[in-house]
Amino acid sequence: MTEVTIIIPNYNGKKLLENCIKTLERQTCREFKLLVIDNGSTDGSTLVTSESLDMEMVALPENTGFCGAVNLGFKMTETPYAILLNNDTEAEPHFVEELLKGIRQSEHIFSCGAQMLDFRQRDLIDNAGDLYTLPGWAVARGKGRPAADYGKPEEVFSCCGGAAIYRMSVLKKIGVLDENHFAYLEDLDLGYRAKIAGYRNCYIPGAKVYHVGSATTGSRYNEKKVFLAARNSMYVIHKNMPVLQLLINLPFLLAGVLVKWLFFCRKGFGHCYLKGITEGITQCKKCRKVHFKAGNLRNYVKIEWELITNIFRVLSHR
Repeated sequence: MTEVTIIIPNYNGKKLLENCIKTLERQTCREFKLLVIDNGSTDGSTLVTSESLDMEMVALPENTGFCGAVNLGFKMTETPYAILLNNDTEAEPHFVEELLKGIRQSEHIFSCGAQMLDFRQRDLIDNAGDLYTLPGWAVARGKGRPAADYGKPEEVFSCCGGAAIYRMSVLKKIGVLDENHFAYLEDLDLGYRAKIAGYRNCYIPGAKVYHVGSATTGSRYNEKKVFLAARNSMYVIHKNMPVLQLLINLPFLLAGVLVKWLFFCRKGFGHCYLKGITEGITQCKKCRKVHFKAGNLRNYVKIEWELITNIFRVLSHR
């Protein structure tokens, strides 16, 4: 029985996609369906095939963004689990096997993220799970640090959607990716909603992928990326924090915005960042806010404590 569907969103990444699929053809676990959702590519991406995998290519007429493509993939998924995988990755042979092993450990686990390694410096971490902090910063855990330091499985705030497995039964309860995001922080928001509902997100270092990074956007920092990430950071706060928690955290959140603005001013993107923050505040009401339930109060308290402790974890790594 096929347990998992691998969903790869793609936009004008033919060569990357071909390479990614070749590594999936070498998996120790081959009991999966491969679903490629192409976002209106013009480079011939829709002609990419696999002779050995159960693969389906869905060609969309326009770019619906990462969220739109993935949500279509979720809608088409009929297996108990779904793996999201970026097209700019190379997966080690045990990638699928290890993610399945990780999520099967408990029904309370919503997602498991792979050890994402730098494509060029393969002994360095690109992402070992995401941290979310009191100032509203989302941080890729371990980025740029030796992979040897992140060899143990552990619980994380959320899993990077570039290489992670999700439990479909939970996804149907908490909802899929928020398409208002278009791209960036949508995976953090998804993991946040799962934690509010009492589920866990875990890091599985045995599942390894090598990640090029920013292959679609072209660079680590650019106007569109800075704008979207800033805007979406406001969406995450509005959607997931109850009013009381938001008021308590407001001074730290304001300080976080100020520090980030100064950082992006030095990079030449200060105006893009402020534009994103402004639009995020003015447009956040169009996002569906998580309904506060008294039964989830303990989960909110645990999340607040994690936001506080993650600040010290980030500072210690710096």
